[in-house]
Amino acid sequence: MKPVIEFIDMDREELNQLVERAHASLSEGDYRKVKGMAEALTYLSDLVADQQTTIRDLRELMFPASTEKTEAVLKQAGVEPTPKPSSDKAGAEKPKAQKQTAGHGRNGAEEYRNAPRVQVAHASLKHGDRCPGCQKGKVYEQQEPWRLVRIVGQAPLAATVYELQTLRCNLCGEIYGADVPEGVGEDKYDDSAAAMIAQLKYGTGMPFYRLEHLENNLGIPLPASTQWEIVEEAAELIKPARDELIRQAAQGEVLHNDDTSMKVLSLRRAIIEEAGERTGIFTSGVLSTREGRKIALFFTGRQHAGENLADVLKRRAAELPMPIQMSDALSRNAPKPIKLLVGNCLAHGRRQFVQITPNFPEQCRHVLETLGEVYHNDQLARERGSSRIERLHFHQEHSKPVMDELHRWLDTQLKQNKVEPNSGLGKAISYMLRHWQALTLFLREPGAPLDNNLVERALKKAILHRKNSLFYKTLNGAEVGDLYMSLIHTCELNDVNPFDYLTELQRHSEELGAKPAEWMPWSYRDSLVRPAC
Repeated sequence: MKPVIEFIDMDREELNQLVERAHASLSEGDYRKVKGMAEALTYLSDLVADQQTTIRDLRELMFPASTEKTEAVLKQAGVEPTPKPSSDKAGAEKPKAQKQTAGHGRNGAEEYRNAPRVQVAHASLKHGDRCPGCQKGKVYEQQEPWRLVRIVGQAPLAATVYELQTLRCNLCGEIYGADVPEGVGEDKYDDSAAAMIAQLKYGTGMPFYRLEHLENNLGIPLPASTQWEIVEEAAELIKPARDELIRQAAQGEVLHNDDTSMKVLSLRRAIIEEAGERTGIFTSGVLSTREGRKIALFFTGRQHAGENLADVLKRRAAELPMPIQMSDALSRNAPKPIKLLVGNCLAHGRRQFVQITPNFPEQCRHVLETLGEVYHNDQLARERGSSRIERLHFHQEHSKPVMDELHRWLDTQLKQNKVEPNSGLGKAISYMLRHWQALTLFLREPGAPLDNNLVERALKKAILHRKNSLFYKTLNGAEVGDLYMSLIHTCELNDVNPFDYLTELQRHSEELGAKPAEWMPWSYRDSLVRPAC
């Protein structure tokens, strides 16, 4: 029996007021759940109202696929993958022993890079003493000591209460207080506090209220409003570092860009009052690569990824050659009117076939396995440490024949009417053929990537924030979040400790403002040891 659903006409303001009225009768945990459901309902309503949203988009949002690996996709569709030949077409030598997968097994002591090292000497023996066992030989210190790792728990933020002794004259009443210990400073909140709060909030997605609850349980009261004041004040100090990242990103050889939806409450209200054509709010990701360095930038507002990329490229030096832009094929990702070497994401083209594999298993198997060969060749080039030119020649030798054969196969399916053009398979094939030149840029340009996965992984920072905190309250809050996400993720991409970096930027804010280029994640350590002029 079909359930009877009663639809109630209610706008966003009424829904928010209803949730707030329920706050008084609900526990804090239940209130957050009800508020989250209301925000989710509003978000889904916006998606349904968007004419470009399909049922497939909603299904993927509610029930995301766990993996898109070819073998898993084919097995789920009931198709056995084609057995791989024993010989490697690319001529790579097979490893003699099975290489251990990264991330498996115990971490050795060398993995704890920031852990303090404590030297422990033998209680009774020293270098050159007579051996207590045989009484004949002498003991000598070995090059590698035994290493023990001991891990302890601690609060993200800790407090120390200094009780300064006070003395009072019983005759004149003068009071004398002890001096503050050296190095304590005058500010209540150390620079490291702002770095840790920012790392938790914008690096790992922990909302302010959740950190407030955690710290309160550990005996350190830290209201959410205070946390915001701390990170906002620190953001103003370290802003020159973000501005310098934008300048250096504009000089990149390859620039990836994409965006994801975001919610900014004050901006949403302004858009509703304005009643204009553009109603979306986005967080755009721009990821620039050059000389082995990666820079991640985030921008939240009404602009699309292409418009934000165009703003970044305004700072590009005129004498530099035209860079490569990697994105999916959406027109809003193009930085109009700037001309670039455009590459489209091969993973997006592949995903068109992943989604329809249950309906067209044999045809999709051919496409997925063919693209798998190309990705295998790209992996081999990375493992060999190939230069940009060597990688291009490697792909031209091994991947171009594969892609040429795939193009002929795709073209034949449509021209010989082997597939209905309006079917899912026909649309997937048409997408690949329509964007073939941009999808195969890696066969013609040195350094051109296969896909846009770098920036899609970067955007997970914004998605994590949206999932846990649901929204930004103001556009200023969004700008602060973008600043910290840009600095934190750039550190992560370059194997730099973001907590240490954010702390040192605050402690050297004057030097940062004077010479920001010397305080990038890959250069700030040198600036710390450089003598002051």
